[in-house]
Amino acid sequence: MESITNPVILFFLFGIFAGTIRSNLEVPQQLAKFLSLYLLMAIGLKGGASLSESGMTYEVATAMTIGLGLSLLVPIASYKFLRRYLNGFDAAAVAATYGSISAVTFVTAGQFLTAANVTHDGYMSAVMALMEAPAILVAILATNRMRENTKAGMGVVLKETFTEGASLLLLASLAIGVMAGPSGAEIMKPFVGDLFTGLLAFFLLDMGLQVARNIPQLKGKSPVLIAYAIIAPMLHASVALGLGILFEIELGNTVLLMVLAASASYIAVPAALGQSVPEASPSVYLGLSLGITFPFNVIIGIPVYYAVAARFL
Repeated sequence: MESITNPVILFFLFGIFAGTIRSNLEVPQQLAKFLSLYLLMAIGLKGGASLSESGMTYEVATAMTIGLGLSLLVPIASYKFLRRYLNGFDAAAVAATYGSISAVTFVTAGQFLTAANVTHDGYMSAVMALMEAPAILVAILATNRMRENTKAGMGVVLKETFTEGASLLLLASLAIGVMAGPSGAEIMKPFVGDLFTGLLAFFLLDMGLQVARNIPQLKGKSPVLIAYAIIAPMLHASVALGLGILFEIELGNTVLLMVLAASASYIAVPAALGQSVPEASPSVYLGLSLGITFPFNVIIGIPVYYAVAARFL
């Protein structure tokens, strides 16, 4: 219940409501883009500062290895499953979307853990950054194999992936956070600390409006795909939980691993796919990720993942 009464979540729910009743409320596109970039910069800086303070410990290396493994396992397994129900390009796009991560879902989970007084480490932002790109590479390599006479080599694929604006800002902010360290984080605290929750709430208001607009795109889609958008995140979170238990990752960090594994990208991956896999239909991968999985995780998934993890850790 505490999750639902969190002001951040309430603004998200209000956005869905406003979009559903077709209110003319809207967040200007440029402001929404700024908020997205702000959140990426803030979590990158805080994660980098934390990583600078802790160093590359066994726990940090373990969490990064688990994250990287999940970011490769999920898109490959998802593609093999989805290929039964979608054409190759759409299957690869959806697999990439669910194999990558949602930074906003990650941030919302961090806010939830903070409200619940559950400690979690800032270096998990570095794990998040590491998990963003592999799924995109898997999708592009899979679709290149489908095309005849493709000219896109690995160098082109890597360039397209790592020069995409959102990914580049996150990686750069993480590196700057590491170089600046805790003292640099203190300098930036008024901007990336004190304002963070309020701007997150404003961004989630816009996300609620976007969810309401994307739900109609799911009309006529296979029930299997609708079920996948809910069941797959829970399965991915379960794998992350098992790995967290096996390697004795702390509760808060395990929950964040579960959330990262369960989330689906709707910013970085769609931007990359629009350029690299134009054959894929945005109504499929955006409709599922933003229309179903994102609200499911924010409203139901995060508290459920925490409750389940707390029983085992």
